[in-house]
Amino acid sequence: MPMTKSLEDYLEAIHCLIQKTGSAHVAEIAKNVGVKMPSVNNAVIELSKLGLVTYEKYQSIKLTKAGEAAAVSIYERHKMLTKFLMQLGVPEDCAEEDACAMEHILSATTIDCIKRFVAKE
Repeated sequence: MPMTKSLEDYLEAIHCLIQKTGSAHVAEIAKNVGVKMPSVNNAVIELSKLGLVTYEKYQSIKLTKAGEAAAVSIYERHKMLTKFLMQLGVPEDCAEEDACAMEHILSATTIDCIKRFVAKE
């Protein structure tokens, strides 16, 4: 089962929370993503089925090695797109939001070209 845009967003949020606070709990993820806790629970169950997280009810969510690798890749792609948009003159808040939308629809070829462009700057 391929990872959906929504699951990528949850995985990125989990990664960012762990990096920022050392842990990720359902309530924090819900607040971060702007959804209700049952939606996070469903996503975490799906991420667990994909082998990307380990989760026990009422406990901190942990990324597996595969989950960490996927989350870092998603996060780096997001940051690279944000940087690219800001280099074009897009304000940071708008660049962040647009990068979030773009990261899920651009082809790998386009992402690689943007990555090479950003690296030159």
